[in-house]
Amino acid sequence: MAEKKKAAAKPAARKVKDRWKAKEWYKIQAPMMFNQAALGETPSSDATSLIGRTAEVTVHDLTGDFSKMHVKLKFRVNDVRGLEAHTVFIGQNLTSDYIRRLTRRKKTKTDHVIDVVTKDGYKIRIKPMSITDKRIQASQETAVRTLMTNDLQKAALEMTISDLVKLIISGELAKLLSNSAKVIVPIKRVEIRKTEVLEMGSVESQNTSIIEQAPVEEPKPAEPTPAPSEESEELEAEEEVLDETEEESEEAEK
Repeated sequence: MAEKKKAAAKPAARKVKDRWKAKEWYKIQAPMMFNQAALGETPSSDATSLIGRTAEVTVHDLTGDFSKMHVKLKFRVNDVRGLEAHTVFIGQNLTSDYIRRLTRRKKTKTDHVIDVVTKDGYKIRIKPMSITDKRIQASQETAVRTLMTNDLQKAALEMTISDLVKLIISGELAKLLSNSAKVIVPIKRVEIRKTEVLEMGSVESQNTSIIEQAPVEEPKPAEPTPAPSEESEELEAEEEVLDETEEESEEAEK
């Protein structure tokens, strides 16, 4: 008899380790400047790997203001406590479609790059853009750039990072630059196109809230319904009698 061939033993199936089971979801929070609003969640198997991750949201997502949907804010994780990842502000920019709507033909868009230092030690690069109703000369553009740079650098020295970000989001900083540049040439609009934090200063400076929460109105107590007076009861009784007499007369006519 022919010897039976032994079936070759199959190698054991290799177990695939599910990496997702080892990860946990961490909540990303904005700094105190924005009342530690939730920015989203991110998975990670190691809390230390979260340091340096960035998150980007619009001002509308943080404040509910629909007029600020075109303003985006950028944050970076700098601390992890438990399952909460805390961030710091590192920049701001406008959406590309919003910038395209501002630029039109027969107008001059001038881009500026201004490095400023705040009172609390932040070195920030601010990139405003100015738009005029008509075309202007190169010498006028240079004069506008010089004037904006001097005014912005002087103003930043008296402000903290929280004060500066608040002015950028509210549009007050753009109005300040627009008013100063009108001395040279009529400016139709000024927008802060982009902001970058080049060097961090005191992190505690970002603990000042710049979002004003609307006061919660207390519910008014319900007014008690007045008890029916004797006169009102007599009038209701008379109306019921009149209704009955009208119904009897209608039946008699039929």
